Amino acid sequence: MNKSIVVIALAGLLFVACKNESAEREKVAQANIDSYSKTWDLVINEGKINVLDTAYAPEIVLHTVPEINGIANSKAYYAFFVTGFSNRKFIVKDIFASGDKVTKYWQFKGTHTGDFMGIPATGKTIDIQGCTIAKMVNGKIVDERDFMDNMDFMKQLGLLK
Repeated sequence: MNKSIVVIALAGLLFVACKNESAEREKVAQANIDSYSKTWDLVINEGKINVLDTAYAPEIVLHTVPEINGIANSKAYYAFFVTGFSNRKFIVKDIFASGDKVTKYWQFKGTHTGDFMGIPATGKTIDIQGCTIAKMVNGKIVDERDFMDNMDFMKQLGLLK
């Protein structure tokens, strides 16, 4: 058999294999985007904190200050947003994924009408934007890193000048 034919055949197989792998990565990325977006709509906008029981992996880590580990602690953290703010509106302004990583640019609006992490209601309206980078494995969130301007958030609550 001619060596050129073998090389062309192998190159063709390699191309098809790479194309299939790329299509599979894109399929996983889109599924992660869909799942992640729906999760935060249900949790924050609808106040359904228990959705995190199935959205999070048991070993979930929230990289905040302080770091939060486990589903129960993570649910308690997000419950503060649900009970601390009325008129909540969580908007995903942009979201994209690559393989197991999902990045979202978001906006959170609400009125501080309840206790929020020990801060009594101020009646102030907040409007804050941020970014989250999450890692998902088998459709479950295993790691989240949130970035937002906490000083601006505290100013909007009237706690800082």
